[in-house]
Amino acid sequence: MPRASPVRIVKQLTAAGYNADREAVTLLAGAPDPDRAVEALLDQIESETVTITAGEVRAVLNGATHRTDDTTVSGGGETSTNRSKAAASAAEVTGVEQADQEASNRSPRDPAEPIVHGDMTGESTGTGEYEDFVSVFRDRYERLSAMLRGRVKHRPTDALESMPGGAEGALIGLVTDIRSTRNGHWLVELEDTNGTFPALVMKDREFASAVEELLLDEVIAVQGTLSDDGGILFVDDLFFPDVPRTFEPSTADRHVQAALVSDLHVGSQEFLDGAWADFADWLHSPAADAVEYLLIAGDMVEGVGVYPDQDEELDIIDIYEQYEAFSERLKAVPGDMEIVMVPGNHDAVRLAEPQPAFEPELRKIMSAHDAHIYSNPSTVTLEGVSILLYHGVSLDELVAELPMPEVSYDQPDQAMAQLLKKRHVAPKYGGKNRIAPEKQDYLVIEDIPDVVHSGHVHKLGVGAYNDVRLVNSGCFQGQTAFQRSVNISPDVGTAPILDLDTLEVTVRKFA
Repeated sequence: MPRASPVRIVKQLTAAGYNADREAVTLLAGAPDPDRAVEALLDQIESETVTITAGEVRAVLNGATHRTDDTTVSGGGETSTNRSKAAASAAEVTGVEQADQEASNRSPRDPAEPIVHGDMTGESTGTGEYEDFVSVFRDRYERLSAMLRGRVKHRPTDALESMPGGAEGALIGLVTDIRSTRNGHWLVELEDTNGTFPALVMKDREFASAVEELLLDEVIAVQGTLSDDGGILFVDDLFFPDVPRTFEPSTADRHVQAALVSDLHVGSQEFLDGAWADFADWLHSPAADAVEYLLIAGDMVEGVGVYPDQDEELDIIDIYEQYEAFSERLKAVPGDMEIVMVPGNHDAVRLAEPQPAFEPELRKIMSAHDAHIYSNPSTVTLEGVSILLYHGVSLDELVAELPMPEVSYDQPDQAMAQLLKKRHVAPKYGGKNRIAPEKQDYLVIEDIPDVVHSGHVHKLGVGAYNDVRLVNSGCFQGQTAFQRSVNISPDVGTAPILDLDTLEVTVRKFA
């Protein structure tokens, strides 16, 4: 089925103030005269309808009422005009049956339903009690240590304490302290479920620079030799959970693309409405024919009360009106496009990560195109390609804490690579990033994704780490007063387009 027909139908319906589900658009496009079918539908649909369903389309197309340029026929006698209209009606029914068949047997060009992993919406059990903190750290340790046990012969801390000096040993633990000695060596305190043990990294070892990459609370493995008194482990090697260099990403078996965007901040005085309109128009163009998915990595709206005096920079003060305005912008996207969204730190969900998806009232407001809304973070699989969606608040922590020059706001993909190396989207507990204690650590990157898509820092970054594609998608918000104060120049109106069959990325600019 040519894509231009459903795109035109969606435009006609949205111009009249209606949304439509994908099957409804498919049915209209399958009619012999889609324009006539849409006109008849708009004549008969209830005025209070918000989203037109396939059932409502079938009722109109299978009915006896068909508007023409000169007359409207509604049953009646067997006049010559009625006979010609009856023939047209039969043709319409045939078209509907054909469209029904196409809808039931998914066309190769139709977007596939995303498969989600790690969505914790509705699963939050944390109460803030001490036991919750113990549970989340224990789960973090157990899951990340399982990734490292194949590399070292781990001995619990109490077992190391009982071993003789000079013996070889290995330990997997959470980093609880990092300090330099008087001679410039590094002393790293590691904790497992049995206790703590110090590990000394000599400054002249070739892997000593890895200590600069360490954050508190992440899980690493070390192996080496115990000191003569057995009280310190002299490190001979250090391991991160990491992505194996042998990792091979999955790709789609057909040419299909996904548009990756984030940080619209609708409601802000700096929201670039024109850039978003240009982006939406481009999605309707032949150049975007292969773009069947839209992935939004958080901060759909500017929010209210996110930072002091924010109200002075708001164009829309009410949070519900902000989401209504966002929903209107979403309607400009082609109706046959599959949309996936996760919240960010400006959205109306809890600030602490993991962030459950929106409450029902906000979901109802954002019902355009029946978007799939999951928690932050979540991993979705599209056409066989797994994409980790994480808004990216922890990137602030990495930029602030890690001394490596390449980990910066100007190269957000380098910071994202660190998250993969540590196999955790928020390695340091607390700090700049609020983390909710849960029964399990939903922030562990247990399965290696093929793609990581983040936002938050308002900077464009495209790269790769051990063949995992990394994309930070920029923003649709102009420079704010805060960004001017810290000399951050955002990358605005950017929409990276991901080829799911090759994982190559083309960046489109709309501002």
